[in-house]
Amino acid sequence: MIDYELVHAYETVNLHRSGAAARIELNRPEKRNAWDETLTRDLQAVLARVGEDDELRAVLITGAGKGFCSGADLSAGFMPAEDGAPDLLRSLRERYHPVITGIRALPKPVVAAVNGAAAGVGCSLALACDLVLAAESAYFLLAFVNIGLVPDGGSSAFIPARVGLARATEMAMLGERVGGAQALAWGLVNAVHADDELQDAADALVARLAAGPTRSYAGAKRQLNAWCYPGLEDHLELEAEIQHQAARTTDFVEGVTAFLQKRPAAFTGR
Repeated sequence: MIDYELVHAYETVNLHRSGAAARIELNRPEKRNAWDETLTRDLQAVLARVGEDDELRAVLITGAGKGFCSGADLSAGFMPAEDGAPDLLRSLRERYHPVITGIRALPKPVVAAVNGAAAGVGCSLALACDLVLAAESAYFLLAFVNIGLVPDGGSSAFIPARVGLARATEMAMLGERVGGAQALAWGLVNAVHADDELQDAADALVARLAAGPTRSYAGAKRQLNAWCYPGLEDHLELEAEIQHQAARTTDFVEGVTAFLQKRPAAFTGR
């Protein structure tokens, strides 16, 4: 296990360092690291700090407590649009896209260590990283369909790039959990480890990368971005526009109401 030193404690993120390795820890364990406005601000700040420090050569992202990231913090409510409906277009543009594109543009390898849930935009966050390790108990979930919404945060680009159209469609349209073993079999993640071994495995991998040819990694990342995600920013905008439209359907209203009332949704297709 790497002996990390706490460099800076943001309100919702901790930045640790060990030599050339950085460890970014989402730190809202009481909310399963659900993503709110403060987490956006802290993630942008920590990614900028890591990006500007040439002595830091590899990055690990993980979550404190029992979850990686449970998705958007619905308890914080939605940004309102002029028509009174949720302004998901603005929310995605301002809250999530800068972090997702920041990870893909970072000229250093980024490893995700997924413990527990990587749901919704939390799934996007994990899959935006270059290498993904998961605990046996971890799971990946696009639950948007369960409340009448669509995948966002880049998940509709990252997932088919990793596992193909058939399985991406399954995740998007069925909204079922993909556990650690299944994620590995599908090729969604790079490795799965026993829960109590995940951190050591992630530490060893990030230490290896931190001692490696950083510019080579950065060049390979640029190549892979150009092949797999050449229009990522345009795709994020498309996701946001479709999500904005979905938030104006009666199915969305019913989905959220059913979720809050802890009952099955009765969708009507409108």
